[in-house]
Amino acid sequence: MKSAYELAMERLEKKAPTVSLTDAQKAAIAEIDSTFKARIAEKELFLQGQIRETQQSGNFGETEKLEKQLSVELRRLHEDCEEKKSKLRASFAK
Repeated sequence: MKSAYELAMERLEKKAPTVSLTDAQKAAIAEIDSTFKARIAEKELFLQGQIRETQQSGNFGETEKLEKQLSVELRRLHEDCEEKKSKLRASFAK
């Protein structure tokens, strides 16, 4: 007799089968990750530098704006990365 977990996993496998990726496909996804990690690091370095400058000058209003901008930019870059990887994975399934 199967456990509830095993039955649930079988149903899940029927709805969304596991896709095995080739090494080339894994490399393509890793390339996207690498590219976006570099973009994220670049944005963080740039804006963190500006944030430090505004803190040192005592302009805390500008500091808050830059921190919000950093948050928005990082979220956008993460979303873009996931979107590109999803599109790539969808193209593998065809």
